[in-house]
Amino acid sequence: MAHYRLQAPLTDEDISQLQAGDTVTLDGIIFGVRDANLIRLFDKGVELPDDLIPQLDGAIALHTAPGVKKLEDGTYEKVSVGTTTSYRMDRFTRGLMDTYGVRVIIGKGGLLEEGCQALVDEKGCYFTILGGSAALETTQVEEIEDVWWEDLMPEAIWKFRVKDFGPLIVSIDSHGGNKYQEVKNEARKNLDEIINNL
Repeated sequence: MAHYRLQAPLTDEDISQLQAGDTVTLDGIIFGVRDANLIRLFDKGVELPDDLIPQLDGAIALHTAPGVKKLEDGTYEKVSVGTTTSYRMDRFTRGLMDTYGVRVIIGKGGLLEEGCQALVDEKGCYFTILGGSAALETTQVEEIEDVWWEDLMPEAIWKFRVKDFGPLIVSIDSHGGNKYQEVKNEARKNLDEIINNL
């Protein structure tokens, strides 16, 4: 296992060097997405704003609906930037990657089989952030630089500038390595041994 400090957006070389079990600290730009904006995009067929689309090539998407405070000048101040569980957004993984060029998803709990296969096919990764770390995450967000689809608040699309974001665990890599599956396999093996010894 190795630790990498990476600048977002990521390159193909950044992604290909990562192996399941590695850890990563991020600087740069990440985008916050969540159920409501993904449903609008993929299920309702509403296209993303033109200024956002080119920014997503090589981008990192964080599963979040942050707590924010709107300031008098129309910008937003961070209050709490926590991460949500990724399972229910699994079906949007391939579209984010294939259509828009997103290369990394950050979330909790991993992805289902469809999402995991999309990572392999599209040469992407899934980074896990530990549950209960919203307070730390929030300190690592330097600024909310932009927001789209504010009517979905707080499940708008967010552009965060981060520094020292992490450490994150590379739980699923672009080569098919999957720490979630490894743990499940090991648990099954141990359970079988326990049952056989009864």
